[in-house]
Amino acid sequence: MTTPPVDISPQTTLMLAVRDQRDREAFASLFDFFAPRLKSFVMRYGVPSGQAEEVVQEVMLAVWSKAEQFDPHRAQVSSWVYQIARNRQIDLLRRENRPMPEELREDPDVEPDASQVLAVDQETEHLKRALSALKADQRDIIEKAYFGELSHQDLSDQTGLPLGTIKSRIRLGLERLRHELKGMR
Repeated sequence: MTTPPVDISPQTTLMLAVRDQRDREAFASLFDFFAPRLKSFVMRYGVPSGQAEEVVQEVMLAVWSKAEQFDPHRAQVSSWVYQIARNRQIDLLRRENRPMPEELREDPDVEPDASQVLAVDQETEHLKRALSALKADQRDIIEKAYFGELSHQDLSDQTGLPLGTIKSRIRLGLERLRHELKGMR
């Protein structure tokens, strides 16, 4: 067990608890944090939603089983997790004999680019702040539609609101998000 660096992320702290104490609650928190981000990351390269969820499950299982290999002196946990995801995605593409997107081609002499992981983390923080600036009813509908992957009809059925109200809240919320995100850049 090594002493962690002084300036570490909350996720790295959770990962150290998983690594050092096999802390299931810390792992659940890591899973809740990384699963939607990983799914989005994997889907950007054309992997269908269901298959992306399988990749996320495999990645998080690897995070649990390889926890002892995590070293906070070498990388933040986000870099480590995204590298596992990248490797799983390459494995998936190889299994299916699909051509690999240029961004995923492996170069054995190059270390993983932490700047991309950092950029995703920063974008996530911007999005969180922009979402928190929305009205609660708009934020709730947008989160359910995009993060929960519910259709407009599913949202209408779930909330009891008319379909037109659901669509209006999403449209107005997205316009506000666009405005908030433009201001943050």
